[in-house]
Amino acid sequence: MKILVTNDDGIDSPGIWALADALREVGTVVVAAPHQEQSGVGSSIHLRRPIQVNEVKSRLSGVTAYSVEGTPVDSVIIATKFLCDDGIDLVAAGINNGPNIGNDVFVSGTVNAAFQGYLRGISSLAVSVAAYDDPHLEPAAKIAAQLAISIKNGELPPGIFLNVNSPDLPLEKIRGIEITKLSNQSCCENILRDNPDSNQNSKVAFYRILRNKNSWQKIPGSDVWALERNNFSFTLLPDHCEINSLRSCLKCLAPAIYDRLRKQ
Repeated sequence: MKILVTNDDGIDSPGIWALADALREVGTVVVAAPHQEQSGVGSSIHLRRPIQVNEVKSRLSGVTAYSVEGTPVDSVIIATKFLCDDGIDLVAAGINNGPNIGNDVFVSGTVNAAFQGYLRGISSLAVSVAAYDDPHLEPAAKIAAQLAISIKNGELPPGIFLNVNSPDLPLEKIRGIEITKLSNQSCCENILRDNPDSNQNSKVAFYRILRNKNSWQKIPGSDVWALERNNFSFTLLPDHCEINSLRSCLKCLAPAIYDRLRKQ
């Protein structure tokens, strides 16, 4: 099994190496990721300008690594076309610092990197942890590896696109897996003006768009609801009625994946 690992937090992020480390137990791993953080860039692509790609020293034995002077989407497009010319069986994006939930998936560099794999008929995972500082990476890495095993063994249909969110907890405190839908919200709607006491008549102003966890709506069956109940959230994308059969398949398989995870 050939696995492409990417992210939007940059190639030096601990999350990408935790993910690559777990997945190299399942298959051959190639890392191709932006050279610096690209959070929130969504599906941005650098068109018509050269994108520099450097092979860099890998932190893991047996894993080839490339630093891309571009976006997460650039990284996947280039990797699928040139860096992995013998084919890719799985694109895994993450592990992202902070959850990718609700409408935020549409601006997430992590989710859109995985989406590029899906568009090319490749099974794809976007993996995130619901914490920004010092997240628990191990459970997210291990659940990604279990999903990769299920894809490799044909337990999941080819070309699946799954958004995975892990609660920020050690594995023994995570209760299980919920098959979820996107919540109807964004946690990037906290907009503040810098220097609010400055001259309001000025033609120049500065604003900050910040994350706001307090806006989470805990609707039963949603990704937020699962995380609040200390469960993994598995959300199939695109999130529409055509994937109901996939939801049923995944729901039946989730207990077995979780049991294998706990027995490691």
